[in-house]
Amino acid sequence: MRIAFVGKGGSGKTTLSALFARHLARSGAPVLAVDGDINQHLAEALDPDAAPFTAPPLAGHLGEIKDFLRGTNPLIPSREAMVKTTPPGRGSRLLSLLGADELHARHVQPVGGVPLMVTGEFDESDLGVACYHSKLGAVELYLGHLVDGPGEYVVVDMTAGADAFASGLFTRFDMTFLVAEPTRRGVSVYRQYRDHAQEFGIPLAVVGNKVTGEDDLLFLKEQTGDHLLTHLTHSSWVRSAERGTPQGELEDTNRHALDVLRAAVDARPKDWPALHRHAVDFHLRNARAWANEATGRDLASQVDPEYVPGRLPDA
Repeated sequence: MRIAFVGKGGSGKTTLSALFARHLARSGAPVLAVDGDINQHLAEALDPDAAPFTAPPLAGHLGEIKDFLRGTNPLIPSREAMVKTTPPGRGSRLLSLLGADELHARHVQPVGGVPLMVTGEFDESDLGVACYHSKLGAVELYLGHLVDGPGEYVVVDMTAGADAFASGLFTRFDMTFLVAEPTRRGVSVYRQYRDHAQEFGIPLAVVGNKVTGEDDLLFLKEQTGDHLLTHLTHSSWVRSAERGTPQGELEDTNRHALDVLRAAVDARPKDWPALHRHAVDFHLRNARAWANEATGRDLASQVDPEYVPGRLPDA
């Protein structure tokens, strides 16, 4: 299952992404964390004392990733013909989670007991000429070619605010958790996500964070209604961990909240036809908007009508 953590900057979505990924990993579940934020802090959140993350970022090797994923698909003759929304088809190289393939071997590094991939930060060559969504294209392609099974989890720390809606990436998830503080600004992003999620049928749940009392919880309920799934209280353990001196264990109430998140994810049925339908829809949108002109091709021809989503080649 693919899980996105989104929210306003400073809401705690990176912290929640790390807590949830570690929670899953400690249970023995197969899990991969992906840092898809422009501010790359997930490795530090997973383990403040870990050695530097040295696995190459996805965005810096987009050409090689395209070559690997297109495989022998006859509808994609070159990396130049492949864009971030290009859906898989017959002959494409599909991935199992943390499988024995060159993409995972090259780009994944364990941090705090959790396998991690990162998109990569802006560098000088990007400044003034590129947007961060070009970096996220590698994550979009990865998720588009991933065949994850029951009880497997991909946890993605997304960009802050509503930036995820600038591409079709927001449709690649089985569940989106919106982290909200109990303030007006904290729930402001919720309304944008709620409206877009409803339009495309995207599962969305709100996770309250830094709750200090009944007034905070009541405010979140008033602002987000039935979308409020659970909440985490203000955590002295998280604060001490972020200072590099963790004291004791995560509070029982907050561990329970992580259990609630997992139960919500596990209750979601995997809808491969919907995931593929969204992928094709956004690919055609991008083709018309910019990609046909950029590549000099009619990229609608990349959609394979006989492709069956959700199956590995030998399945």
